[in-house]
Amino acid sequence: MNANLFSRLFDGLDDPARLAIETTDGQRISYGELIARAGQMANVLVSRGVRPGDRVAAQTEKSVPGLVLYLGTVRAGAVYLPLNTAYTLNELEYFITDAEPSLVVCDPSRAQGIGALAAKVGAKVETLGADGKGSLTDAAEKAKPEFETVARANDDLAAILYTSGTTGRSKGAMLSHDNLASNSLSLVGFWRFTDKDVLIHALPIYHTHGLFVASNVTLFARASMIFLPKFDPELIIKLMARATVLMGVPTFYTRLLQSPALTKESTAHMRLFISGSAPLLADTHREWFARTCHAVLERYGMTETNMNTSNPYDGERVPGAVGHPLPGVSVRVTDPETGKEIARDEIGMIEVRGSNVFKGYWRMPEKTKAEFRDDGFFITGDLGKIDAKGYVHILGRGKDLVISGGFNVYPKEIESEIDAMPGVIESAVIGVPHADFGEGVTAVVVCDKGAKVDEASVLGALDGRLAKFKMPKRVFVVDELPRNTMGKVQKNVLRDTYSKIYSK
Repeated sequence: MNANLFSRLFDGLDDPARLAIETTDGQRISYGELIARAGQMANVLVSRGVRPGDRVAAQTEKSVPGLVLYLGTVRAGAVYLPLNTAYTLNELEYFITDAEPSLVVCDPSRAQGIGALAAKVGAKVETLGADGKGSLTDAAEKAKPEFETVARANDDLAAILYTSGTTGRSKGAMLSHDNLASNSLSLVGFWRFTDKDVLIHALPIYHTHGLFVASNVTLFARASMIFLPKFDPELIIKLMARATVLMGVPTFYTRLLQSPALTKESTAHMRLFISGSAPLLADTHREWFARTCHAVLERYGMTETNMNTSNPYDGERVPGAVGHPLPGVSVRVTDPETGKEIARDEIGMIEVRGSNVFKGYWRMPEKTKAEFRDDGFFITGDLGKIDAKGYVHILGRGKDLVISGGFNVYPKEIESEIDAMPGVIESAVIGVPHADFGEGVTAVVVCDKGAKVDEASVLGALDGRLAKFKMPKRVFVVDELPRNTMGKVQKNVLRDTYSKIYSK
């Protein structure tokens, strides 16, 4: 049997006429047509010199041809390398010289600059614009749809995704055909996906969430997706009348809650709302349920592992928790210093093992070795705990741990207290250099407009609720927290912003 992800997705297709994708401009693409387009794309890639194992880098806006490029790359046995559309030429230089792709696909407006970078590694360049037009699609329209899917083994690479690189160099996570297929099939069962489902696909496709979870799960289930070029709250609410599933980041849900059109009636046709890529505030979880009578299903994944845990489909979806390990995935919490497993409800380092876990970091064998235990568990870098009922709770990144006066301070504990205060929308707690304490606990808070929240009121509310060593030494009220494109709060940016406050 061919272990190529493409073969596992489409071999044995029962009905080629089944709808796979519809777009906001009226396109309706069947499974048969999607397979044919992927064949055309694979033929173009091969004609451009792409061989099995070669990397195909893509920095393109979201479009159906962009998704076809991913499928065609995998079908040709090459390795797909999606790149965030926000990356500058300076940032792209690192990714291109590190991955050494044989082909780079980009927006026509960036062809000249990216062409100079591609030339350094001998890569060809093709273009693909936000409108789906470019040299790549021009060639694909003339290519044959027939293509024999290249044989791949379970362990062969299907994709490389670079981590966000908030500390040090970005690392290329190497994901195999089996990593992607096994995780998606697990999610199809766990989230009860069927061929009757219609997904509202509003996520970008340069990231695990939109590319592998949303797209692969839908296709494995023989379901269909409504392919949106970007997040549009009012359109999404209208689409809920005929869709069944929405996958989003927390920002999706906070923005949707701002619309008066979001009601129990407008969401009545929906089966499931899934959130991930960043923590969903417990208050958002409760407000969503109050408005819609739907409990958001929160799950936990990362670039290196795809999905690790999920709140149950049937059973309690606990606000602030990310559920239980998925079938075939093992999760444990260990002492960050010793690596020994610790008891329930104790905070430590989250480690995972399973067929979802990546093969290692591209051309970084020492880094790969350092991130894996001898028994195969991957050290995620996330701090958390497993409670008495087996629910996993994420409490922050290991690098976000604050050590103040020799004491460990877990930001999530303080953030939960601050977030519960009247008028507070959200908060971020960081540690910044402090001459006396090593790091000073510092809180950055976002409030409702007109709320009477300031440094004194926050400190007053925390007094007596937290040990003295956990108390913030300073509190700053701001309009918004810095976030990356997936909605994660960029604490590294906050640490830079406030790095000098205790040196004055």
